[in-house]
Amino acid sequence: MPTLIGAAMIAAAILLSTLINSLGSRYVGFESPTEESAWLVDRLTGHVYKCHAPQPGRASCEAEIATGSVGEQHKR
Repeated sequence: MPTLIGAAMIAAAILLSTLINSLGSRYVGFESPTEESAWLVDRLTGHVYKCHAPQPGRASCEAEIATGSVGEQHKR
């Protein structure tokens, strides 16, 4: 019985650390060719945002509709 309790505690710790890690790295940013805009991807929901910052400071982000997937490869 103590073995099962220990295994359950380890499993809970692994699941909790995975949840914390995924929430900590929720957003991924991609730079665009111009320095004024960038793309922000929400890993949790899959939404894509185009952020625009003409001057230093906070950027304004608008949701963009994207189709396909990142890294999609064509089969030959």
